Amino acid sequence: MKYTLRPAPGGRDYAAELNPEQYAAVTTDARHALVIAGAGSGKTRTLTYRVARLLECGVAPWRILLLTFTNKAAREMLERVATLTGTGAGQIWGGTFHSVANRILRMHAQRLGYLPGFSILDGDDQRALFRALTKQFAGKTVKSDRFPKAEVLQSLHSLAINTGKSWQQTLSSDYAHLQKHEEAIGKIYEAYRTRKMESNAMDFDDLLTNLVKLLKEHADIRADLQQRFLHVLVDEYQDTNAPQAEIISLMAGGHDTALMVVGDDAQSIYSWRGANVDHIFEFTNTYPDAVVYKIEVNYRSVPAILEISNAAIANNTRQFAKTLRPARDNGAMKPAIIPAPDNRTEARFIAQRIDELMAAGIPGKDIAVLYRAHFHSMDVQMELTRNHIPYRITSGLRFFEQAHIKDIVAWLRLLTNPRDEVAFRRIVSTFPRVGEATAGKLWQGWLTEAEAWMNLHPTASVIEEPHSQVMAKVTVPATLRPIWSAFLANLDTLHPEDKELTPTELVNLVAGFMSDHMKATYENYEERLEDIGQLTRSLADMADLDSFLSQVALLSEVDTQTEVDPDCVTLSTIHQAKGLEWKIVFVIFLGEGLFPHYRVIQSGDPDDLEEELRLFYVALTRAEDQLYLSYPRYNGHSYDSQFCPPSRFLTTLPEELYELWNL
Repeated sequence: MKYTLRPAPGGRDYAAELNPEQYAAVTTDARHALVIAGAGSGKTRTLTYRVARLLECGVAPWRILLLTFTNKAAREMLERVATLTGTGAGQIWGGTFHSVANRILRMHAQRLGYLPGFSILDGDDQRALFRALTKQFAGKTVKSDRFPKAEVLQSLHSLAINTGKSWQQTLSSDYAHLQKHEEAIGKIYEAYRTRKMESNAMDFDDLLTNLVKLLKEHADIRADLQQRFLHVLVDEYQDTNAPQAEIISLMAGGHDTALMVVGDDAQSIYSWRGANVDHIFEFTNTYPDAVVYKIEVNYRSVPAILEISNAAIANNTRQFAKTLRPARDNGAMKPAIIPAPDNRTEARFIAQRIDELMAAGIPGKDIAVLYRAHFHSMDVQMELTRNHIPYRITSGLRFFEQAHIKDIVAWLRLLTNPRDEVAFRRIVSTFPRVGEATAGKLWQGWLTEAEAWMNLHPTASVIEEPHSQVMAKVTVPATLRPIWSAFLANLDTLHPEDKELTPTELVNLVAGFMSDHMKATYENYEERLEDIGQLTRSLADMADLDSFLSQVALLSEVDTQTEVDPDCVTLSTIHQAKGLEWKIVFVIFLGEGLFPHYRVIQSGDPDDLEEELRLFYVALTRAEDQLYLSYPRYNGHSYDSQFCPPSRFLTTLPEELYELWNL
């Protein structure tokens, strides 16, 4: 028999403080509940009130487990619970999957062969260990081949764990270009596992997998935790990966444990890091008694933005059907679709429109420019700088401060200034087995020969003879001679005797030289190649190399100055923007092959295409008052320009839901 305690006297009037959909979820008696909370519908509010309600109903705080994806989210929810209930929520087990796993493993790690007080390896620690193991197991076997850097080995290893696959399967499916190194990688991973145990250390992925192992292999610990927690609540359930899903299943497996998961299938956009949307779709199959609650009242956006958002996501076939309804009155304008002649004009429009909005009194902090890939922001960054509009980038480094772009630019700087030590050292540091000491010796040899040549040609500003001849006397270690010769030959290619190459041609050549280095260094090297492709397309109208290098240097300096401005426009990838909101949102580069990405289109995988549409939906639902959707008809200004028809995500939208702006 189940006996339910009534809420304590003097409790909150939940029906008055929540809308009917939120109230139903907060007060449910269902043992298994799936709450589908649409964008801007008050997901955090629902979870917070659920915890407060449980406390008011007499549930001891230490019998509640709240799992989130960020410490900030957990802290925010528990602070709100304390405000609602008037009591501290410190005894609630609230935190990220990793922090909760760490807390449990601190009590029981000895059962898995660890000593008390195990260490946790952060990302830098992992990379340092992978670097040491690479020298040990791959130093002699790879010879002239570029072996993957520690960062790549780390990403491959983590993706395999988060998707529940073996590293061999992940190597084949996601890192096929590294399969020639499979044997050495296998030795490194086995040694990595052994060294961690010998060091009494776990990495972040181990925290999850070791908790799964503990719960599976030790029934007494599993039973104790299942009896302890009467309520397990999970935030952002659509973003769970394989070990996280297992943790939820094992922790909530007790006879008396109630499980509530909250999420939105329409905002599942992280499959590339191991998240599996199947978890939310299969919840009712995993728990046949589950009750599904939908929260569809949106408090963020005006009706016109919600209408176009609903129309966009309706094209996905696999989803929990829902329609966001506005709590706000309609705004002054419909969302706008803006076809631009080319990428530079698209950027000019965005800068001009932002300038108008800010002049009308809208603070920069209320404006965002969102994009699928970081390289889409290059022209916008340059145009905002020209117009003295401050901005901040939340999606990573500024375009020209990214390592692979700085590597490319270093070649061009050295070509125009043979005395540029920083550029020289940056280039040679990409050579295998070149550290600071070797780079310093090579620089001294280079500088000696460069000065000798320049003294013989006092009117010359660059080395005008083949570098392979001018630098022939530089002393180079025997192991480096092949790559040094290739380096000089590449410089000769960049400076042919019969003509002067354009900046676009130079960048394309350097990108070719750097290809092997990029594959071995960056786990997302294909995206970085796209960055370089965008760079070449945007360079087509540059008069000469000096002009380009000057503009890059000045742009970087201006960027540094504007970063500290408290009222900056936000530039962000859509992935980074999830969970955020702005009054005005521009979504750019909405061309077919750009968004959705051409690789997704070529793969023909309907699941991948549906995730692209969910990403588009996330972008639309970040906007509160105004939404601008733009794309360049041509990306570039030369023979290398790409024709960009509008994205299928735009062409399928009903015409009555938007205004077409012709520039």
